[in-house]
Parts: sequence; C-alpha cells; structure tokens
Amino acid sequence: MPEKPSNSASPMIVRPRRAAPVLVCRKCLKRSDEGRDVRRALKSELKANKRDGTKPAKLIVTGCFGLCPKQSIVIASGASLARQQYVLVADCDQVPRALALLDGKTGA
Repeated sequence: MPEKPSNSASPMIVRPRRAAPVLVCRKCLKRSDEGRDVRRALKSELKANKRDGTKPAKLIVTGCFGLCPKQSIVIASGASLARQQYVLVADCDQVPRALALLDGKTGA
C-alpha cells in the first residue's frame, strides 16, 4: 500500500529583515530611577543604528535574568548570551557603549 504524502512541510531557514532583538529586564526597569529614560534611550539608539533596507532591532522586555544589580539595568542580545555576557546600564548616557558591547564590536 503506498504511503500518504505528509501534510507537514520540512523545516525552513529564514532570514529576518530586522536586526537581532535586544533584551532588557523588566524588573530592573521598574526598580531603577533611570528606567524610563534608559528604555527610551535604548529604543531611540536602536532606531538610529538601523542599517539601510532593514528594520530597527526590537527592544524586548523580558523576565528577570537573575543578576539583580542594585543600581543598574541588565540588557542582553543573542550574541552576548552566546558569549555568556550581560551588560549593565546605570543611566541613559551609557546606552550607545552598551549596544556596542552587545554586538561584540568592542572588547569587554
């Protein structure tokens, strides 16, 4: 008896039109006095750094990373997590350098 064709397609690999997302801890944002300003600075810096023909990276607010610094906000990216590194941001002036560290453009 012949086998029925499968309705499920094989997995596909796709490339997004958007840069990889940046992850930020929700708990750190709420606890920090600078949380609102840092979030706003992250979003505007991500928009300013977008490449031609691509959408800007998304800022994803996540659950706790488990680091819980007293006066900083924890951010990460897929690349930094692969290196097992997180970046701590204390105020909005540190955001451009922090994003460069997430991308691995400068040594930590």
